[in-house]
Amino acid sequence: MVKGLIFALLIALGTPSALAQGYPNKPIRVIVPYAPGGAADITGRVVSQKLSEGLGVPVVVENRAGANGMIGTDAVAKAAPDGYTLLLVASGPVVVNPSLYSKVPYDPVRDLAPISQVTTFQYVLVVPEQSPYKTLPDLIAAAKAKPRALTFGSTGIGGGGHLAGELLGLMSGTQLTHVPYKGSGPALVDLFAGQLSFTYDTVITSVPHVRAGKLLAFAVSGPNRSKSLPQVPTMSELGFKGFAVTQFQGFMAPGKTDPALIALLHREIVKAMRSPEVKQRLETEGGNELVGNTPEEFAALIRSDLEMYRKLIRDADIRME
Repeated sequence: MVKGLIFALLIALGTPSALAQGYPNKPIRVIVPYAPGGAADITGRVVSQKLSEGLGVPVVVENRAGANGMIGTDAVAKAAPDGYTLLLVASGPVVVNPSLYSKVPYDPVRDLAPISQVTTFQYVLVVPEQSPYKTLPDLIAAAKAKPRALTFGSTGIGGGGHLAGELLGLMSGTQLTHVPYKGSGPALVDLFAGQLSFTYDTVITSVPHVRAGKLLAFAVSGPNRSKSLPQVPTMSELGFKGFAVTQFQGFMAPGKTDPALIALLHREIVKAMRSPEVKQRLETEGGNELVGNTPEEFAALIRSDLEMYRKLIRDADIRME
């Protein structure tokens, strides 16, 4: 009985291997595998600043962009599992790239350890206000009448908007033409100009235009309605049962990181996320939905998304040149 109480106490405090080393006692790096200024970079910096206050050491964001997020992700996968190199990543490098590319330099399940999902975000199917299509059935009817005549833009091959458009084509039995862009901005410019039929854009970038009446929103891509666009139905509500394309942002560590360190980091990251400053920046101003789930829940999401995107990419025959 005494041994059991001691064991329970150690679990409550964290394993001795983590605490005995006095972690943390030097700066922590958070690698963001994208260029500065993007959504993941903003999320990484906002949470890291608050995390630094909680841990009592500098938490420094380092951008390592390239190869669709794989360069920075691989750097963390191969880093020492000592808790001093972390990853703030979005869905692409972890659950999309393994099926999109013939070779990925890391195994997202074996080589990375989930700490916590920070945000989830979804996409909204929008058309310009002058579009001849006023409802989703209008759009689908036109696509069926003229295969490949309707075009949709996205931020690039394998991006969430691209995959949502491909899933729409598969589930509606239509042939749509994908037009990749280097960002949401250029895609929206062409959408406003009538060069695209529609796009699945991130909710946060479309909300101002929807509210101003410049874009018509038909449906959101996630399983639930968006808090920012509560009047817009989900694809499932419009008859596309099981349609769900969302993206996450989350913290991960090298795969062999001590579970006690993962637990400590999870606690501090979730505490940082719950602070009013972080909620204001990421949820109220940024249009994200904050999550803060457990490492086990985040791992389950990754496994589920890996399977979902593997099937979608295969069925849609999406390939990187």
